[in-house]
Amino acid sequence: MKLKQLEGLLGSLQQFETPKIELEQYPTGPHIASRLLYTVVADFGCGCGTLGLAAGLLGAEHVIGFDIDAESIEIASLNADELELDMDFIQCDIRNLRLSDRAIDTVVMNPPFGTRKKGADMDFLSMALKVASGAVYSLHKTTTRDHIKRTALREYNASSAEVLSELRFDVPQLYKFHKKKEVDVAVDLWRFVPNNNRPKHL
Repeated sequence: MKLKQLEGLLGSLQQFETPKIELEQYPTGPHIASRLLYTVVADFGCGCGTLGLAAGLLGAEHVIGFDIDAESIEIASLNADELELDMDFIQCDIRNLRLSDRAIDTVVMNPPFGTRKKGADMDFLSMALKVASGAVYSLHKTTTRDHIKRTALREYNASSAEVLSELRFDVPQLYKFHKKKEVDVAVDLWRFVPNNNRPKHL
């Protein structure tokens, strides 16, 4: 599948009608999602399913979306049906996820940036590095780059942490406190490799 075709399909997905600010729910735009997954399968904090569905469209053998929000799971499931993709969804809090270590080949995620709940992004990264055997692809605010790298390598036992590209995340005016129609947030697309003895994937 060509990159532009993937971006077009992702652009037609249903998004949040009433996003929840406490969960920092922002839609992952088709431009950024297609590039994240074209470089690259559990989708942590799957929201509307954009990243996991893109992985499925690119031929991932089995995709599971995890999200704490029932409405998000419902939207993601509708999007999977619309694209005729077989994807499993599990409603859970990532912090309480009970998977054996290295149970998943690759984790893709656009976690909350931690602006509403400090450290939310790090909760996602910590769990992803525990369950992934191959790689974790994740988006984080560029302003947190040094902290992300240091924590991943020193505290979360990643064998490598590399910024693949710097992107602009388009945050639309979704909530009442948003003053501007749209804001571009500088984000890094990271590739983390867990420290384990299994063969590296992707």
